[in-house]
Amino acid sequence: MQMPTIEDIVSQPPVKDPYRHNGEALPVADTGDDRPGLRRFYIESYGCQMNFSDSEIVASILTGAGFGPTRNMEEADLVLVNTCSIREKAEQTIRNRLTAFRHLKRERPGMLIGVLGCMAERLKSKLLEEEKLVDMVVGPDAYRTLPQLVEEAGDGHKAVNVLLSRDETYSDISPVRLDSNGVTAFVSIMRGCNNMCAFCVVPFTRGRERSRDAASIVSECRDLFDRGFREVTLLGQNVDSYCHVDEQTGQTVTFADLLGMTAEVSPLLRIRFSTSHPKDITDDVLHTMAAHGNICRYIHLPLQAGSTRVLQLMNRTYTREWYLAKVRRIREVMPDCGISSDIIAGFCTETEDDHQDTLDVMRQSRYDFSYMFMYSERPGTLAARRYADDVPQDVKKRRLEEIVALQNTLSLESNRQDVGRVFRVLIEGNSRRSEQQWMGRNSQNKVIVFPKSDMPGMGPGDYVDVKVTDCTQATLMGVAAKHTPA
Repeated sequence: MQMPTIEDIVSQPPVKDPYRHNGEALPVADTGDDRPGLRRFYIESYGCQMNFSDSEIVASILTGAGFGPTRNMEEADLVLVNTCSIREKAEQTIRNRLTAFRHLKRERPGMLIGVLGCMAERLKSKLLEEEKLVDMVVGPDAYRTLPQLVEEAGDGHKAVNVLLSRDETYSDISPVRLDSNGVTAFVSIMRGCNNMCAFCVVPFTRGRERSRDAASIVSECRDLFDRGFREVTLLGQNVDSYCHVDEQTGQTVTFADLLGMTAEVSPLLRIRFSTSHPKDITDDVLHTMAAHGNICRYIHLPLQAGSTRVLQLMNRTYTREWYLAKVRRIREVMPDCGISSDIIAGFCTETEDDHQDTLDVMRQSRYDFSYMFMYSERPGTLAARRYADDVPQDVKKRRLEEIVALQNTLSLESNRQDVGRVFRVLIEGNSRRSEQQWMGRNSQNKVIVFPKSDMPGMGPGDYVDVKVTDCTQATLMGVAAKHTPA
């Protein structure tokens, strides 16, 4: 089995991760609107799924302001890049893309180029004035001002709004679903983060936590279900700390409450969520998951490091023993729950013993899959201010290789345990490798592929029962056991 390269952001993730897009550009869908004189916009999203969700909000705002979407950047009047600052490589990819757009603008002098998201807030002056790559810079909390900023940039002014808000949630905006398969959708439930993890830029680029009104979340989920969607993923930097107080009734809605409310939209609507901070996932959440068959048995539980000393430097607020106890508790309440993780190799001062602690926690936790990285110092973070990035690059690379190799083994072991079992699978579309096969996921977020010939008349949005007959480390293969139309 070929080892993935260390340059890969993840090691063959079996599903699209709500928090990473691996540098893919995701252009907005074209509505076919061909009105004469219509101004066109084109969006590419990089980084986390929150960015992609934000792009759907941006598309809605621009459509409401009289713009039309296009897949063809060469006919666009407005080109927007929704950016990520989580890794240096991601920022360089986006810079290269902005440079290509700037060359295109020479052929279309009226074209405007804007940068959105986390890089907008962090590098506003550099992008606008020093490098002159963009015409406008818009932070995550300023998307409502986009139409005004477009007009300012069109008049030759510097168009900048990167102010962070304490209450902005865009809860009243119905997102335009971009490149949707019509089956799965993401619903943002909160913005920002109050956790000051030393390695992370999110508190500085997205601001403090603010939770969206629960009624608007449930309404959006119900609307998606009525339109044929059969799975929603509730998104937030730390969904478990969701807390909304109704201004009229004074009633507090916790994340466990919200999970139950969305699950009750319909038993045919699957509910997922991401991402959880280990310190905030409560027994109430676990028992709510266990009580509803349509809340998926899957939790993304980032570890980051297996050494208590390194966790303290990271400001993760838990120890290795506490984390392992949380994993055990999840499996006590839901023995069939899938668990995945985030792991960083080579954080500041990490020793060989610290690295071995990480491998040990991985073995004890038995992750189904993980998202694995070498530490990349980000300017402005607590780690950049406090610690030296002192682990040599070759040591980081070797440690990441060992983490990836172990996770590959754990993933294969996990999948082999599923051979012979029957899972309820939601069909999402064609398998990547063959149009003769369907692809879907089970409750544990594992990809399963199976022949279309087994289930005539079935298609995306239908639930089927699939018996697993074989597997790789990334995918389960199966045949139809029985089917129930959605």
